[in-house]
Amino acid sequence: MSDLYINARLTIAGNEFEFLHARSSGPGGQNVNKVNTKVTLRWSPSQCEAFPEAWRNRFVKRFQNRINREGQVVLHSERYRDRPRNIEDARQKLADMLRETQSAPKKRKPTKPTRGSQRRRMDNKTKQSQKKQNRQKNIRHD
Repeated sequence: MSDLYINARLTIAGNEFEFLHARSSGPGGQNVNKVNTKVTLRWSPSQCEAFPEAWRNRFVKRFQNRINREGQVVLHSERYRDRPRNIEDARQKLADMLRETQSAPKKRKPTKPTRGSQRRRMDNKTKQSQKKQNRQKNIRHD
């Protein structure tokens, strides 16, 4: 199996992947009943030496629901009718997941509301209050 190129910082060796094949429930007509086209990709991020530690931590945190007890990422593909395309689809899914977590999210800078937004908020509150007061019955105390 060929290596999986993610970006200039990370290329995963092809021998780190484990592929399992099963009968697919997807398209294929009678072919579905006799050919194992569904692909299950298993890959262990903790065993990958080329995977930077900070990136690994972000990946594991983001996709912890896809990681089993053995620490392997498990992806399935049964989109296509033939095995090689499903293998490539599973590899592409993993590459997209890795690219999604390659950089740390930007920290949010806390900001204060602008003076105009504060004024609009207070004006809306005043209007709402007036609306409610106008709905009340006029009670006279003599």
